[in-house]
Amino acid sequence: MPKAARYDDVAGFYAAGWSDDVDDPASVRLLDLLGPLARRRVLDLACGHGRISRALARRGAAVVGVDLSSALIEKARAAERETPLGIRYVHADATDPGPLDATECGGVSDGASSGVDGIAGAADPGGVGLFDAVVCAFGLSDIDDLEGAVATVARTLRPGGVFACSILHPCFPGGQGVSGSWPGDARYHAEGWWRADGDRSTLRRQVGANHRTLATYVNTLRRHGLWLDAMDEPKPAQEWAATRPDAARFPVFLVMRCVLR
Repeated sequence: MPKAARYDDVAGFYAAGWSDDVDDPASVRLLDLLGPLARRRVLDLACGHGRISRALARRGAAVVGVDLSSALIEKARAAERETPLGIRYVHADATDPGPLDATECGGVSDGASSGVDGIAGAADPGGVGLFDAVVCAFGLSDIDDLEGAVATVARTLRPGGVFACSILHPCFPGGQGVSGSWPGDARYHAEGWWRADGDRSTLRRQVGANHRTLATYVNTLRRHGLWLDAMDEPKPAQEWAATRPDAARFPVFLVMRCVLR
């Protein structure tokens, strides 16, 4: 069974703060990098309460969302029951290397099913990944085992499939009241999990995050056959930047697209 998730205790706060209005610059760019989604099978890794999953489905994708937090998955399933989009939500550890029956994860459902507890082995009987694309929106830094998560992406993608992700920029140093990507008393090269202390970093004060260098992300992707195809550093929203001018001087977000070779 999936291990306990840090987001279980903040599920209500998180779902209330990140609505289905997917208009923030990083998410807009993430979806743009995926291109046309009609009739494509997409895995939303670390899907949370399903915000990006629903955006994908509304663009015509057949979506499976997976998350470690049972509380967030229940919120995602409740939204699916209220407004069905054909999304299957799976409560699972995205880094678990255990096998997964393709027929259970491959199809879409009404969101109420909970019979699948693994995701990392998602492949058809011939060993080819199920999905045309995998998406991870601001989730990689929440996953302690980056190597395991990227291995899952590579196993679940079809050859030539696309992996698109967004993260807080690894080089973001922060600003007044806004924590950067690494602890203020540490160096950029000091990797590991930590809990933010900035007054305005409300989510990361509660759940923390893993800091990794940009090189660590790119090299981990490369080890698993995921070749960087596009990269963008979208500016934060004007209303965010207006109240955090010192922080907005630096790159805040990083969005990447990779292709499985």
